[in-house]
Amino acid sequence: MSSSATRAAGNEAGNDAGNEAVADAGNDRGTGPVPQAAAGSPARRWAGRLARPAAAVLSGVLLYLSFPPRPLWWLAPLALALLGWCLYGRRARAGFGLGVLHGLGFLLPLLVWTGEGVGPVPWLALVALESLLIGLTALGIALVSRLPGWPLWGAAVWIAGEALRARAPFGGFSWGKLAFGQPDGIFLPLAALGGTPLLSFAVALCGFGLYEVVRVGAGTRRATAALLAATAVAAPLAGALAARPLVSDAAEDGTVVAAVIQGNVPRAGFDFNAQRRQVLDNHANRTLQLAQDIKLGKVAKPDFVVWPENSSDIDPYAEPDAYAVIDNAVKTIGVPVAIGSVLAPETGPLRNTMILWDPVKGPVDTYDKRKIQPFGERIPMRSFVRLFSSDVDRVRRDFGPGKEPGVFDMAGSGVGMVTCYEAAFDDAVRSTVRAGAQVIAVPSNNATFGRTEMTYQQLAMDRVRAVEHSRTVLVPVTSGVSAVIRPDGRIVQQTRMFTADALVAEIPLRSTQTPATRFGPLAEYLLLAVAVGGLGWAFARRVRRAP
Repeated sequence: MSSSATRAAGNEAGNDAGNEAVADAGNDRGTGPVPQAAAGSPARRWAGRLARPAAAVLSGVLLYLSFPPRPLWWLAPLALALLGWCLYGRRARAGFGLGVLHGLGFLLPLLVWTGEGVGPVPWLALVALESLLIGLTALGIALVSRLPGWPLWGAAVWIAGEALRARAPFGGFSWGKLAFGQPDGIFLPLAALGGTPLLSFAVALCGFGLYEVVRVGAGTRRATAALLAATAVAAPLAGALAARPLVSDAAEDGTVVAAVIQGNVPRAGFDFNAQRRQVLDNHANRTLQLAQDIKLGKVAKPDFVVWPENSSDIDPYAEPDAYAVIDNAVKTIGVPVAIGSVLAPETGPLRNTMILWDPVKGPVDTYDKRKIQPFGERIPMRSFVRLFSSDVDRVRRDFGPGKEPGVFDMAGSGVGMVTCYEAAFDDAVRSTVRAGAQVIAVPSNNATFGRTEMTYQQLAMDRVRAVEHSRTVLVPVTSGVSAVIRPDGRIVQQTRMFTADALVAEIPLRSTQTPATRFGPLAEYLLLAVAVGGLGWAFARRVRRAP
């Protein structure tokens, strides 16, 4: 979205908001609309016009600040309350403009890491596109904001917007879901009940409810409206409390000792893999060091080990030297190891593959990453995108997606593979647990994004997934932050960034499926039905009022 278009949207939203605010004020007093000449000095009129656009941007910034690495989850409901003030009673076009401004305030800082090493074009293009989708969401919220109990309808429309962004375009981009900012929040247990859609809904409902409480309390309103406003705030809190028994880290199927390896990379950024052999050697050597520590009695011997995504970007099936390095490390540690590799068949796309390597039999199983990152692992519309940035040719050969979930049998434990970017997608994680995973592993490579907040944002997703599916989540990362996350979302061990390390921990095995695992997208579908119902009601009211 160009800067001139953004300014136009802001001015239109501000003018519309200011005019409607004056009219609403007069109507509330029963005196009719106030003439523009009586609205005050030109400076005050401009301040009135700009108040809501500025507040929309501020609400986006507050929402960004609620996300990790900051433990300020409680800012999210406040951000949504402020957005509710911006959108309440606005026309559709004003709602769209205000929503775009909110999206820019939120996503420009949240996604700045997408431009790391490749310049601002991909970052700004992604933010503009996602902000337009948030604008459509805000348009819908503005439409339903005059309905009785509007926080319910508005929160459901917000979930419809998140569902759209998770699916389109190019397979969707789930970053920025309200749920992913809540790993430390009071609403987190709701993830086990209805997954990330229900968790996001609770945050939005509470936020819109907070604004409604203030709005109703500021005027002479009916008791029913006051009760609905209070319920919108109380219901998510009560629901989270009721869902708390679903959160457990008890060892239902015993315990195992797991290890994750962080070998580190020679350099950060897109050139991290220029020394692919060094990356492989780093992970092999850190595994050999772990074997030595075990021999000296410094740490317990693990039952299995997980390396990160891209820990061997040299295809061990095609390169005997790489095969020998991996095989020696696995034989020395003496337990199964999951290896992240890139396979390069003679024809067809590349494969981002996790390989199960047995100390006796060698490679025995594989999992191909199913969610392939657009403009990172594949380039849609390559010739068109090249007009804006030659960096697209850094991805010389596209990756292709796998088809089946991957659950490795590692020393008798079902360890489900969810590779990096896939952790952002509900269906990818859920299908892995449904396929029998007792533990979730999220092997990742964040070296491309340096020391940005990206790794902490992804770690927050992993913590939410742990609670959502009641599974330990192991997070081996090439350069950090690697972690061991208990099924209740607590991080019990983690590494520093760009530091070679190994984490060894006893973890519980669990097989119970949470309601979120069993029923999958049902909660999202129900909330989408509520959104459609609210929008349909709003349109019907407009039709009845039309002359």
